[in-house]
Amino acid sequence: MSTQAAPTPATDPTLKSPLIRVEDLVKHFPTGAALFGRSVVHAVDGVSLAIEAGETLGLVGESGCGKSTLGRVIVRLLPATSGHVYFKDTDLTKVRGEKLRRTRQQIQMIFQDPYASLNPRMTVGDIVSEPLRNFGVARGRKAERKVQEVMRVVGLNPNFVNRYPHEFSGGQRQRIGIARALVLEPTFIVADEPVSALDVSIQAQIVNLMEDLQAKYNLTFLFIAHDLSVVRHISDRIAVMYLGKIVEIGTSNAIRDRPLHPYTRVLESSVPVPDPDLEAARKPILLKGEIPSPVNPPSACRFHTRCPIAQQICSEVEPPLEMKEPGRFAACHFPGQL
Repeated sequence: MSTQAAPTPATDPTLKSPLIRVEDLVKHFPTGAALFGRSVVHAVDGVSLAIEAGETLGLVGESGCGKSTLGRVIVRLLPATSGHVYFKDTDLTKVRGEKLRRTRQQIQMIFQDPYASLNPRMTVGDIVSEPLRNFGVARGRKAERKVQEVMRVVGLNPNFVNRYPHEFSGGQRQRIGIARALVLEPTFIVADEPVSALDVSIQAQIVNLMEDLQAKYNLTFLFIAHDLSVVRHISDRIAVMYLGKIVEIGTSNAIRDRPLHPYTRVLESSVPVPDPDLEAARKPILLKGEIPSPVNPPSACRFHTRCPIAQQICSEVEPPLEMKEPGRFAACHFPGQL
């Protein structure tokens, strides 16, 4: 008699039509010592998740936890060590050559640094139209009209197409990056910390722009950031990452109101409250110790060396990322107890 497998974040039964499914994805980087068979950096270690068509999944965690690496592996800017990434029904880790190239028309990326990601020797018009030329979608006057259209959509003056990136502010440069990602009319976009290098007021403009674009074009986003307040604002669901692993997944409201994993609770406690009296009365949770090295991560639960409620089992048995309630996944032996 066969038993039905327990649901995972990649097979979440509450999702109706996942556009992206990531199954047990691993990405290790060899260190210098690894050339002699010694060590690797565990950047992404067995990540599973799914993103429903038309939603924004926020991916949050402190710097160095592997968020950006995960995003780059999903879009195949980096090869996976093992595991699978399914776009619709296509396993991107197995696709090669022209088929991969054509699939990439539907998958784009917005990069963190709005200046380093733009070629300083190219005009804005050439930068935005380059994907059209590379994929043979449009050339000449048709490409010019498409560039002008997408420039208007992202809030830039179409007459600026002959200017260079250094002539724009940081927020305007990020809009150029968004225009470049949007020009091929993709269905899925990985936004890798697209507002972290911007002023707070400009961050709000870019986040609002992305929400408007999603509504207009039915885009699906993986929104990566280390600021939980920003992620909470734009995301339908949130995945929390710690040292190469997903430790909790849930709706934005559920993560805000009732975090299950202690690490999520710590992140929530660090988000400022826009009320001086309430902020003064709060008691943020301070973590002990340093962030462990991804070259030699802790055994079992990777958070146990800093967790305020860790017990002996946490250092001996790795908690699986399992469904605690419909749509809620957490990897903790004592969920919701902090």
